[in-house]
Amino acid sequence: MPAAKKTEAPMSAFERKRLENIAANKALLTDIAVHAKKVAPEPKPKPKSTSSTTRRRSEPIKREQPKRTRASSRLAGLDADNETLKRKYEVEAEVEAEKAKAKRMRNADDLQLGDIGVDGRKFDNTVDSFRGIFRGADPGVRTFTEEDVKETTDAGLKELREKMSALELYEHWAPNDIKITPQRVYALGFHPTEDKPIIFAGDKEGAVGVFDGSQTAPEVDDDDEDTKPADPVISAFKTHARTVTSFVFSSSDSNAVFTSSYDSSVRRTDLEKGVSTQIFAPDDPTEDMPLSALDMAITEPNVLYFSTLNGQVGKYDIRTNDKADIWTLSSHKIGGFSLHPLQPHLLATASLDRTMCIWDLRKVTGKGEMRHPALLGEHESRLSVSHASWSAGGHLATSSYDDTVKIYDMSDCSSWKVGYDIGAKAMEPTHTIRHNNQTGRWVTILKPQWQKMPQDGIQKFVIGNMNRFVDVFASDGSQLAQLDGEGITAVPAVAHFHPTMDWVAGGNGSGKLCFWR
Repeated sequence: MPAAKKTEAPMSAFERKRLENIAANKALLTDIAVHAKKVAPEPKPKPKSTSSTTRRRSEPIKREQPKRTRASSRLAGLDADNETLKRKYEVEAEVEAEKAKAKRMRNADDLQLGDIGVDGRKFDNTVDSFRGIFRGADPGVRTFTEEDVKETTDAGLKELREKMSALELYEHWAPNDIKITPQRVYALGFHPTEDKPIIFAGDKEGAVGVFDGSQTAPEVDDDDEDTKPADPVISAFKTHARTVTSFVFSSSDSNAVFTSSYDSSVRRTDLEKGVSTQIFAPDDPTEDMPLSALDMAITEPNVLYFSTLNGQVGKYDIRTNDKADIWTLSSHKIGGFSLHPLQPHLLATASLDRTMCIWDLRKVTGKGEMRHPALLGEHESRLSVSHASWSAGGHLATSSYDDTVKIYDMSDCSSWKVGYDIGAKAMEPTHTIRHNNQTGRWVTILKPQWQKMPQDGIQKFVIGNMNRFVDVFASDGSQLAQLDGEGITAVPAVAHFHPTMDWVAGGNGSGKLCFWR
């Protein structure tokens, strides 16, 4: 008899869903890459490098074999003071330490986004709000109202307030339906394309989510009880091993997205190829150097600057195989920093030591651990400073745990010579705004973020509000708007402006996204 033909086993629902997710992720990345090409010209092809840095990226991280696990001492007949028992406890402690280290270890390999996707509709949705646990928070109570807008006597300010207050919450899905990351949002970024809003978010466990703000919800038949509104298309990728802290978009390559993380690495994601590549990490794969922020000058698209929780700031040229130039600028952690958009030699840092400092990168002196840029000036707050953000107009905005947002007028900085001494008086803030910054452990730290290149030429920034709003301020300290909307059930603590458009995004503690336009 002829041999019976083998029939293929039917595809499981799980496998079918996995393939659908991979296809959806690839489709979204392809769409983003098409729109990204309109932002900047394609970069010139680069010759393949054979440097040690390139080799390091592909080297697998060596891990020790797991050691022996726990066993009963009583059954083994060991006394409490037995040397063998003591050594056994020491071994167990070493095993636990190795396990903890492995969980925090970064992945140096190239990652195919299609293989590391997370299904956006299966994220943990159990944390919708943190009502009652915020010190001093009063959810829903406005500190800036329509009456404030109506009573504005300055015609120009009133027009600007009306314009910014008119921004509306995204109409197609409620914030609780736009779950952009599995865990708490820690960083946000708008792709610079003006064709449509494309929002990136990073969470506390290393996942990166991408949301296309041009999506529209399909119509639902109200008479059909079985039909439900479709979920928004969101792609999420586990690119880092720990918290994602910043997004930076290249000014020369519109397909390049850079991310920093507490896992001590910087990764470059190619939107067109769908590949995430580690481009910087300490030489020692076990070294812990958590990166707290990342920035890049428009005029130097191949040079990255980063800060660390160890009080350092580093400079790294991605075209070379040289080591990063790292300066210790504080004995405490640096939670945030930024480069002046138009004067990128000016760097401002915010530290746990309660200071905001301005440094001149044109003058770096000293040797070894004492090597650092010239300190031009510093201002000390009553409590720690969370972030220092430069505007294109030369204003600095900081947030501090002393419940203030401070604005410093450095608009004459283009005339500063190398090593210029700003002076203590000039380092005093020109505007101090009372602002509740007591986030506690469940809400991401509030940080001001400027609109980098506003189309209307008016310098303005956004910052999350503990009463579940996003505040908009001008460089003169005037509040322009307090953005809200139906369905916001948690603090949109991580707030960002689009670089040029009047689009605002806010991410909360349950991975949900608020979006105004």
